[in-house]
Amino acid sequence: MIRYSLACERGHAFESWFASSSAYDKQAKRGLVACPVCGSTKVEKAIMAPRLARSDKAIDVPAPAAAPAPAAPPTPQGTEPVAMISPQERELRTKLKELRDHLVKNSENVGRKFPEQARKMHYGETEHRSIYGEASPQEAKELYEEGIEFHPLPILPDERN
Repeated sequence: MIRYSLACERGHAFESWFASSSAYDKQAKRGLVACPVCGSTKVEKAIMAPRLARSDKAIDVPAPAAAPAPAAPPTPQGTEPVAMISPQERELRTKLKELRDHLVKNSENVGRKFPEQARKMHYGETEHRSIYGEASPQEAKELYEEGIEFHPLPILPDERN
């Protein structure tokens, strides 16, 4: 799995996970990568700064940027972002994996019916229960605008020890 920092033509910055660099390229080419703010499918990879950990300082999670990052030229063909992670970041990844495993084990997978099911629960048409599934960026934007609370399901590659 690869996390890319992305920016749309209007300068909205966001991040997304992809199975591989080529998966991003294929999805972007087909117009499947869209800005969650404005829905634009004119999206490019933004510059990603490496995160370096120092043993004498605690790691903090950065707050969302106040101003959107400008779009950057795409990464050269055949290269992929890489990182070395600290023990604190490894622990965070472990916790995220545990959260995902718990959510998947204790929730119903409704697949592409997620937006429909979330609305039915929000508007009291069906009993509330824990669900997960899929939603397009446009569907997620519409759910957000309706005030329906949902969260991205963390997806991390398996740890290699």
